[in-house]
Amino acid sequence: MRLSVPGALATFVLGLTVLFVPVVVAAPAQARAAIFLELSPSTLPAGDEVGLRASCDDNLKAASVTSGLFGTVTVSPRYGFLTATARVPANTRPGDYRIDLACPDGARASATLHVVARVQPARGPATGGGGTAPGRNAPVLIGSGLAIVAAALALGVYSLRRRRFG
Repeated sequence: MRLSVPGALATFVLGLTVLFVPVVVAAPAQARAAIFLELSPSTLPAGDEVGLRASCDDNLKAASVTSGLFGTVTVSPRYGFLTATARVPANTRPGDYRIDLACPDGARASATLHVVARVQPARGPATGGGGTAPGRNAPVLIGSGLAIVAAALALGVYSLRRRRFG
């Protein structure tokens, strides 16, 4: 079987077309941006702020984030993402709360915010730095320390004089 030059060229072009068509058809499906909503931190006590970072297909348009905790917040374009902050009310009960992202094109994403109880320590830790000593012993301790320093100086002067005369 003998192929002519135009026939061989046609076969070659047809072969290349078969190889590259799946790549061209599959490329638009892979080029779609990821749609997500991130919370930073995802666990916090009531009364603190949460950072919102989101992504839609078009991150040049603002989107909205909605929650039963803080209502609706607009996330605006910044550094290639959609960002904002929101404060969780101080009277929020501990639990898990759903946060929803609504993109301008109708795409949606959600995340869960974990609110924990705010706990204030009753007093500082007992580290032995004087905060745990009972009563007011500072004058006694200062006086004792000065007496020890004075005795050390007197002993030093006595030993120098003895060495000189002896």
